[in-house]
Amino acid sequence: MINPVAGVGGRVGLKGSDGAEVQERAFALGAVARAGERATVALRELRSRRPDAAVLTAAGAMGEDAAREAGLSPMVVYAPGDPTSAADTVAAARLLAPQVELLLFAGGDGTARDVLEAVGATVPVLGVPTGVKMHSAVFAVNPRAAGEVAASSSRLRDAEVVDRVDGSTQLFGYLRVPDIPTRVQQRKTGSSGITPDAVSGIATDLLDLAGPGGPLVLGPGTTTRAIAALWGVDVPVLGVNVLADKRLVAADVSGDELLKLVSADSPAPARIAVTPIGGQGFLLGRGNQQLSPEVLRRVGLDRLHVVATEAKLAALGGRPFLVDTGDPELDHEFPAYLRVVTGHHRTTLYPLERQ
Repeated sequence: MINPVAGVGGRVGLKGSDGAEVQERAFALGAVARAGERATVALRELRSRRPDAAVLTAAGAMGEDAAREAGLSPMVVYAPGDPTSAADTVAAARLLAPQVELLLFAGGDGTARDVLEAVGATVPVLGVPTGVKMHSAVFAVNPRAAGEVAASSSRLRDAEVVDRVDGSTQLFGYLRVPDIPTRVQQRKTGSSGITPDAVSGIATDLLDLAGPGGPLVLGPGTTTRAIAALWGVDVPVLGVNVLADKRLVAADVSGDELLKLVSADSPAPARIAVTPIGGQGFLLGRGNQQLSPEVLRRVGLDRLHVVATEAKLAALGGRPFLVDTGDPELDHEFPAYLRVVTGHHRTTLYPLERQ
């Protein structure tokens, strides 16, 4: 079951994709719907592992198209409206739940909330990550992993469904998901202890790395926002922002805007600083889709810097960093260990799991 418009707000710099008005704005800004493509990746993996699997789905872009593209012969049991809506998600989920071993859905946190409303804990579910934020603990770490998990049998666990509402993250309930920690992501946890003292050394080292005049792209997060604040710059906590010489060049940029900015002539090459999502460890692919594969390749992975306080790394409990750029080849180009700036002249090597 696919939310066809999930994630359309990501690369164009919107904070989500929920609601017809947001979706219309996203498409007006040049957004491309990719939920179906990512769902197809999951279904191909499922087919490779369980070629005899019986797949029930909704018609057209809500599941049938992706299933057929993956080489499956789905049974269509629900016909959605045109365009599809959250009501279709709820109706399809209620119809499918009594008939399946696992309800596989493609979307983001908003879609997870719709599935929760429809079926609660009555059937095992798993999300194919196709949204913008995906802070809930019901998603596979990437689409291929979703297909891998869907093809297996495992014990279940209760997983949180969370979403941002009116600027704050709220818990809406729990869904039952396969308990495979290396393939199913954790819930995002809030940051604590981000003080000027905690990030002052990181800010100093970032300035040294960027050099005079060089564009410095700051990914979203409380850590990067605190770094900008030390330089006297106020940036949105959820946006991707570009600075140079402690000055704001552009705030809350889209992927296309960012691609132009990092290719512009400057005294020094552009650099990118990102911080892992608390509790999850994601560096890319969750809430920062503006840092597209095209942007990352243009800047170069050698000029991508990971910043985090030592407390934030400790809170991961040894779980590795994760990336889900949407380009599997690029994901595999990342090194197995990344250097993390944790303070002034203080770095540590931290593992990254390449899926």
